[in-house]
Order: sequence, then C-alpha cells, then structure tokens
Amino acid sequence: MTVSAAPAEAILEESRGGRRRRVRGTSDARAYGLGFITAVYLLWALVPVAITVLFSFNEGRSRSTWQGFSLRWYTWDPTGSVLNDESIRNALSHTVLLAVLATIITVPLGVLFALALDRWRGRLPAGANFLALITFVIPEIALAIGLLFMVTYLATPFGLGTWAQVIGLVTFQLAYPIVICRARLLTIGAHYEEAARDLGASALGAVRRVILPMLFPAILVSAILVFADVLDDFVIVRYLSSDASTETTSMRIYQTARAAPTPALNAMATIILVVSALVIVLGWLAYRRWTRKQGESTDVSSLASTL
Repeated sequence: MTVSAAPAEAILEESRGGRRRRVRGTSDARAYGLGFITAVYLLWALVPVAITVLFSFNEGRSRSTWQGFSLRWYTWDPTGSVLNDESIRNALSHTVLLAVLATIITVPLGVLFALALDRWRGRLPAGANFLALITFVIPEIALAIGLLFMVTYLATPFGLGTWAQVIGLVTFQLAYPIVICRARLLTIGAHYEEAARDLGASALGAVRRVILPMLFPAILVSAILVFADVLDDFVIVRYLSSDASTETTSMRIYQTARAAPTPALNAMATIILVVSALVIVLGWLAYRRWTRKQGESTDVSSLASTL
C-alpha cells in the first residue's frame, strides 16, 4: 500500500503545481493587460494637456508649429499676453472668484445637510436626500436653463451676473459634500458622539468637538473637488452670465477659439491648470498635517481613498 501511494502523491503534487503555474500565468497576463490599458489611457489624457502647456511657451502665434521658447504670451506681448490683455485678466480673476465663493458656500451647506440627513429619519428626509442628489442625474444644461428662466422671469433679489452664477454653481455642486460627508459619517458611526454625550457634552458640543474633527478629511476633499470643478465649469456660468465682466476662462477660450486663437489661450489654460494643481497640493499638505496629529497614514493613497 505504501509503495503504490507514493507515485499517486507525486502525480497529485505535479498536477497542483501545473495548476498554480497556469493561474500565475493567467494573473500575469491580466496584470500586463490592465497595465497596457492604463498606460494608453494616461497617454490619451495627458499628452494633449502637455501639448497645450508646451505651446503656451511658443514664441510665434502658431498653436501647432513650434517656433522657439518664450514667455511672450504670459508677459511681454503688448496686446495679446495674459499680463497685458485686460479681458484675459478679468476672465482669470472672475473664474477664481467664482471658485472661491462657491466653495465657501457649498462645503458648509453640504456638511450641515449631511449631518441633518444622518440624524433625520422618515419619509421627509428621504425626499430631501433625493432632491439633494438629483443634480447627479439632471443634465447640467437642463439645470442651467431652469436657473436662467428663474432669474429672468421670477422676482429674485438678484439678476444675471456674479451672484446668479454663484447660486447656480452652489446648486449644482452641493451633492458632492453631501455624498462624501455622509459616507464618512457612516464609517464613523454613532458611538463616538454617544460617548461624548455620556461624558457631559451637549449635542452641539459633541458635534463640534468630536464629529467635525473626524469629518475633516471629507470636508477637505469636498472643498478640493468643488473648487477644481468650478474652475472649468462652462454651461452654468455661460447661461447665467450678464456681460463681459462675468466672463470666465472657459467662456473666453470657447469664444476666442472659434475666431483667431493665439497661444495666449494656452497660457490661460495653463494658469488654470497650475491653480488646480496648487489647490490639490495644498489640500494634501493639510491632510498630511492632520493625519500626523492623528497618528494615521500620511501618503497620497490615503487621501485618494477618501475620494
């Protein structure tokens, strides 16, 4: 019996080894395939951006033929550079102003809305939750047209212009902090707040001293997303704009690109890209400082997991 069992065990072990090699080979093939798809996607997404940035430093007026490195379209061109063209400067400043105002208004409202929905039970809060999330489903152009009719035909305390654009952007962006903060509240649970109440804290004190500090990563990510998304918004700001003073960079690029574009458009887009990147870096530094105080991971992947 012992003599005949040995070859059987050897055959069984060999079949297991072959199965492991086939599984490993299949996993490697899938990994290479996913890596190839990722590389193609990154090239497709980043190469046009790199070309746009590169030609913002072109010395000539061409946006397709390289004519030498220069800061002409940023500084020293007398009429067409970002520094000397008043319309470009106004578009840049107005874009940043809308992003700042929309972020300052949207994020606190979204946090308060998320806290309320996390504690509110019944049919009415379910309907409020649906209305808060409906902007994910409604096309932006439909929302923009509705806001345009509301501002134009109803007796609103504001007309077309900056504040109409801000209110439209807040309406469209509000779902981001609500969803992100509610997800964070679900991971936190109710036991921390209950423990604070048992130790004598008031309801408001428990939220302020316990819940809000734990919500900081979600609040930070919400602010970054709202700010970056508002920077390149086109539909809402276009419909709610009043005149040239409320023109944004996306509107300016769209209008100029259909006429006689120069590398100044590339320079304007590059500046917006730098502002977005700077906001993300500052957000990551703030998140890193917070996680160090909490004794948690400080790498970029932990911030991305919050997204």
